[in-house]
This record gives sequence, structure tokens and C-alpha cells, in this order.
Amino acid sequence: MPHYHLDHLDQLESEAIFILRETAAQFQNPALLFSGGKDSIVMAHLAAKAFWPARIPFPLLHVDTGHNFQETLDYRDAFVEKLGARLVIGSVQESIDSGRVKEEKGPFASRNGLQTVTLLDTIEARKFDACLGGGRRDEEKARAKERFFSHRDEFGQWDPKQQRPELWNLFNGKYHPGEHFRVFPLSNFTEMDVWMYIQREGIELPSLYFSHERDVFFRNGSLLAVSEFIPMLDTEKAERKTVRFRTIGDITCTGAVESPAATLEEVIAEVAAARQTERGTRADDKRSETAMEDRKREGYF
Repeated sequence: MPHYHLDHLDQLESEAIFILRETAAQFQNPALLFSGGKDSIVMAHLAAKAFWPARIPFPLLHVDTGHNFQETLDYRDAFVEKLGARLVIGSVQESIDSGRVKEEKGPFASRNGLQTVTLLDTIEARKFDACLGGGRRDEEKARAKERFFSHRDEFGQWDPKQQRPELWNLFNGKYHPGEHFRVFPLSNFTEMDVWMYIQREGIELPSLYFSHERDVFFRNGSLLAVSEFIPMLDTEKAERKTVRFRTIGDITCTGAVESPAATLEEVIAEVAAARQTERGTRADDKRSETAMEDRKREGYF
């Protein structure tokens, strides 16, 4: 009888597919949170494999801040069409227009934090009882506290001290009316694992992840893209640089890195040598020492 050896990517893939299928089995109306970033792309790719030859049995949910990179939106639409998936869009602009949130003012304003209300409103309106997220434990210290099945109360809040045990990969998805879960199939992937899996699977990514020329400027240690959405200070100067993005989000807080890496092989080599986490380029994580955990407690991704 032949012996098949599973490498670590096979094991991570198998674990993620198990979590995806468990989510479909335990919940009535799940959704997959899709940002157009590499982690959500990998998660959607895994979902397509998990339920093949059927289509993904739940919609992709994108919270649109209105301040996205155009490359991300173009990729999102093409990717969803290729998968034959359903797309649900929650609009931060609609949340602002309806008075649900108040837009920040000034040169440091960002809509990134406003996404939480839009997300929770969309979850309530669509009656989603589980939202699959691409968060990984190596990204940030608050995300390292997450379980695979992460309970949220009726206000969408997360309490890291009240998480349920997950012994022997047994997951408790029971919830009271109004509550929901966030589910993280990629929890045990690292950034390097994600890149190696993308290479192995031949997954196409947005061009933002690869070296290109762009007008950027430095602000508080982050290299931000020049954009109509970010007022520059008199002391700030736009420069044309060769950059790429390690993570993709709202343009007002997503920092670039100077890089010549234009291929997957070059990106993987660069990630292997990096000494800063990918979220180290995110300006929104620098607002306070507990920025991510505070937002997660309020209902953020």
C-alpha cells in the first residue's frame, strides 16, 4: 500500500478545509469576509476546493470603505466572477450618509475604524451567524489570542477571557439569538506559509503586492500612497518610489515598503529576510499600544 507524505502546507490546507466545512455544517447563514487581500484570497481559494464541484455555499462579504485602492476593487470583481461566487457589499459611505457613523476630519482621518459599524450592521441586516476571516495568529498580538471559532455577543463584541476550549479540534458553535461567530481557518498559517501556498497553488494576486512605481510620502514611520483621500501636510513631500504592499486595506492607513520584488519568488525571499511583521506597515495599528485589541473588542475583523 503506497505511503503518502503530507508536507506542512498539505497539513495547513487540510486543517483550513476542515474548519470551512465545519462552519458550513454548524451554521445556518455564514459569510466569508473578503478584503481583496492575500489572506482572504487564499481563504476563498480554499473554500472553492473544500466544496468542489459545488460552488462556495456562502457569499463573500466586502466592507467597502470608499477609500480602497482601485486595483483592489478591480481584482475583487474579476475574482468573484471567476469563482462564480455571490458578493455582498457593506458600504461605509452609506453608514456615513445615514448618520450611523461620523466621518473623521483632518489630515490624519481614516475610515478604517468606521468599518466596524458597517460590518455589524451588515451582519445584522443579512442575519449572518458566522463570518469567516483571514486573520492569522502571527500577524499581531491581539490576533494571537483568537481561537478558530471566536464567539461574539449580541453587540458584536469579543471577550478574549471568555473563549471556548477547542480540545481535539472539537468546536462549539452554539449561540444565543443575536450573537454570532468569527471563524479563522488560516489561524496556524504564517505570512511565509501564505506566500508559499500561493506559489504552490498558482493563485493570482492584485498587482499591489508586487513592485511598481508609485507616488508616496512618509508619515509617522509609514510610507503612504499619495491619494485624493489623504490631505498632505506642508512638511510632507511626495516622492516617486519603487514599492509594493505587504497588506492591503483602506488606502489612508495601508503602508508600502520600498521593494524591487516583482515576482512571487522575489517576494518570498524578501519575506524570509524581513524583520518587521506585515502589519508593521499599517498606520492604524500605531494609534495606540492596544489599537487592534480595542477594535476587536468592539467588533472589528
